Amino acid sequence: MNRGLKRGEYFWVDIARDGIVLYDLPGSELTTPMPLTASDAYEMASGYFADWSAKVNDALEIADFCIEKRKFNDAAFTLHQAAERAYTCFLLVRSQYVPRSHNLKFLRSLAEDRDPRLVDAWPRATKLDRRRFELAKRAYVEARYSAAYDIGSDDLQAIKSAVSMLRDTVETVSREWLDGLRQKADL
Repeated sequence: MNRGLKRGEYFWVDIARDGIVLYDLPGSELTTPMPLTASDAYEMASGYFADWSAKVNDALEIADFCIEKRKFNDAAFTLHQAAERAYTCFLLVRSQYVPRSHNLKFLRSLAEDRDPRLVDAWPRATKLDRRRFELAKRAYVEARYSAAYDIGSDDLQAIKSAVSMLRDTVETVSREWLDGLRQKADL
C-alpha cells in the first residue's frame, strides 16, 4: 500500500484519505501520498489500456461464439462483460481508478461525464434503443439466474453493435489520452 501511495496511485490515495482504520500496527505509518508523476501515469495507463482492451476483444469474441451456438443468454451476459470491461479500460486509463461496480448505467455515466464522445455508443433516441440498453444492463444477473430473461438475435446484434462502437470509441479516446500523457512525460 505504501508503494502505491508513494507513486500517487488514486486507488490507494482514496483508501488512505477516506478509509476506516480496522487495525493499526504501532510503528507502521502510511506514507504521505505523492502526486503521480507524468511518466508513472503514462506507464500505468498504458498497462491498463493494453490489458483491458484485450479483455474487451476477448469478451466480444466469446459473445460471437455464443450467438453462433444460439446460447443467447450467455451471449447477453458476455456482451455485458465486454461493455463493463470497456468502461473499466477507459476509467483506468483516465484516472487509474474505477469503482467496483457491475452496473452499466453507473459506469456509463462516470465515463460519459469524462468524455461525451462515449455517449454515441448507446443509442437513446427510441424506446427500443433504451430497452436494449436495459437488456444489456440486466444481463449481468438475469441472463445467468432468471428463467424469465429472454433476449432475441436482433436485440443481441444491436447490443453487440453498441458494444463494438463503445470499444472503438474507448480505444480512440484512450490513445489520445495516452499520447497526451506521453508528451507530458517527455517520452
